[in-house]
Amino acid sequence: MKALLVSGLSTIAGGTGAMLALHTWTGLDPMHTVISSYAFYPGGWLLPTSLTLFAVGGALTAEGLRRAGASGGVVVLVVAWAVSMFLIGAFPTDRPGVPLSLSGGIHRYAAFAAFLAMPAAGMLWARTRARYARAVRVLSAIALAALLMVVIPYVVRMCGIPLADDEVPAGLTQRVVVVSELGVLALAGMSMLRPVPRGTAQRSQGGVSPILA
Repeated sequence: MKALLVSGLSTIAGGTGAMLALHTWTGLDPMHTVISSYAFYPGGWLLPTSLTLFAVGGALTAEGLRRAGASGGVVVLVVAWAVSMFLIGAFPTDRPGVPLSLSGGIHRYAAFAAFLAMPAAGMLWARTRARYARAVRVLSAIALAALLMVVIPYVVRMCGIPLADDEVPAGLTQRVVVVSELGVLALAGMSMLRPVPRGTAQRSQGGVSPILA
C-alpha cells in the first residue's frame, strides 16, 4: 500500500517538475497565457509529459484510496480526473484563430471534466473526517471558485459581448484550479501514509478504514 502511494506522490511530483520546467523554458506571461498554449512553444513536449505523469499519479492514488476503503464515488471521480488528464495531453488544443477541431474539442471538454471532478472528489472525501480534511475542503472550494472564473469569460463571449484576452486573467485562474486540485490529490495520498489513532478513526463517517480516517 505505502509503495503504491509513494509511487503516486512521486509521479505527481515529477509531473509538477515538468510543468515548472515548461514555464521556465517558455518565459510566457502566466497571468494571461493559458497552459494549453505552451504546447506551441519550444519545450512544448513537456506539457503532454507533465499531464501524463499527473494521469498516472492520479490512477495510482485512486487505487490506493480504493484499497483503503474510500467510497466508490471518490474513487470514480479521481479516476475520471486521471483519464481526463491523459486526454488533455493526448489531444492538444487548437492554435489561436483556428476553428475548433476534434482534437481541440476533446481537449476542451476533458479539461472541464478534470477541473470539475477533483474538487467534487475532494468534497466527498473530506466528509469522512480524514486527516487533512479541512485543508482538502478549502482547496476544493478554491478550485470550484476559480473554475467559475475560468468559465465566465467563455459565457460572456458566447453572449456576443467582446472581451479581449488581456482583460481576463485566464492564465492565473486556470493555474489556481490546477494547483489547488494537485493539492487535493497530494493530501489524499499523504493522509493514507500517516494513519491517525483508532479512536479518531471510529468517529469518521462512511465506514472508511483507519488508514483514511
